[in-house]
Amino acid sequence: MGFRRPDRIPVEYCPSPTGLHEHGERLKDLWGRYPHDFGDLGGLPVPQPDPRWLAPDGSYRERRRDEWGILWEHNIFGAAGHPVERPLDDWSALDRFTVPPVPPCQGPEFEAEQRRAARHRERYYLKDGWLSIFELMHGLRRFEDVLMDIEDDAPEANRLADILLERRLAEVSRMLKRGVDGVQIGDDFGTQAGLMLSRRTWRRFFAPRYGRLVEAIHAGGASAMYHTCGMAWDLLDDLAGAGMDALWPQLACYDVAALAARCRDLGVAVAIHPDRAHLMTRGSPDDVRRTVFGLAETFRADEGGAWFYVEVDTGFPFENIEALVTAIADLRGVRV
Repeated sequence: MGFRRPDRIPVEYCPSPTGLHEHGERLKDLWGRYPHDFGDLGGLPVPQPDPRWLAPDGSYRERRRDEWGILWEHNIFGAAGHPVERPLDDWSALDRFTVPPVPPCQGPEFEAEQRRAARHRERYYLKDGWLSIFELMHGLRRFEDVLMDIEDDAPEANRLADILLERRLAEVSRMLKRGVDGVQIGDDFGTQAGLMLSRRTWRRFFAPRYGRLVEAIHAGGASAMYHTCGMAWDLLDDLAGAGMDALWPQLACYDVAALAARCRDLGVAVAIHPDRAHLMTRGSPDDVRRTVFGLAETFRADEGGAWFYVEVDTGFPFENIEALVTAIADLRGVRV
């Protein structure tokens, strides 16, 4: 992220439950032969669905209520669900809304977390968090209503966003006390073609709040990393202006060469995440390898300012996963 030439191009594996469940020990073995730079994945269990949520025909349907009071329905094991009951569809409930507490920063359990973090950081980069404001708002309240509330600058929407921001700041404080190198923030603002709201509205409503989050992260000596799916080209300057150190974009939405050049000009590093929906699902192993080598060149990954991000989703042929991992390993000079 400092745009300094690394000894080898970094790679990060995300052990998503969908991919681990589908490919099991074979995926763990592949990752074990070509380790990443963010931790040891050898002890990960292969996740399995709770039999309670499996129908006789094998279909999966889980409903669970989270700590925020949102009832989620999941129809693919391990994948994100959809909110079916939201506590703030009626703003009159806002006065009774209770924010779940952040776990304490003291006591034996927290001290054990600190020791584990310190051991991890002796060898690996430690990233933590998945801090959203917008996505949590439209988990708590109907999506279309949240969009209109933000556009109208409704007092209730501002009050809710500030409540969530304070909770996120408390989470950041705990992460920093525990010990981290980077904090992951994420809100999806783009469709496949453009923003869900205007840049003017984003700057008014979200920029100051993200600015406070990043300020707290930087004050604790950590980096701020941002994920947003969809086409968010119009926000790149604003994300950099808010202090984001790195961006994890959905590459399929962009002119990749233009994105790489713009992020380098802004001093924002990029997590290179090869396309899941088309390349990894329907492409060939040769397509995957060509894409990996092309992305490394486009983002000038050997010069710093970029790393590969690998997340295995459901429906990936294992041959494509193997091509992805081994092509990155070739770029890193790793031989087995």
